[in-house]
Amino acid sequence: MNEKRYSQMTQHELTQEIAALKEKARKAEQLGMINEFAVLERKAVMAQAYLVKPENFKPGEVYQISGDPGAYFKVEYLNGVFAWGFRLNGNGQEEALPISMLAEVK
Repeated sequence: MNEKRYSQMTQHELTQEIAALKEKARKAEQLGMINEFAVLERKAVMAQAYLVKPENFKPGEVYQISGDPGAYFKVEYLNGVFAWGFRLNGNGQEEALPISMLAEVK
């Protein structure tokens, strides 16, 4: 199997991949396969990161973490489709999140 990396896929291919992953995740959830569900959800988030423009994220800014109400992330720097920084009210550990997980604070 010669799989393409997300970074090599077109926007259309990424959209199809995300839809396929979400469908597989839905089926895994229905079957009670929680670990499989989590892996597929994570892959979909990664694929979505390649549809987001990194220039929309600014170092020093704080963003909400999607799917985690009340959780915020301060971006220190960007590397590809990953934002490196710290969770506010976290343990102070630097971590990287796919930019698709970050949303502007409203």
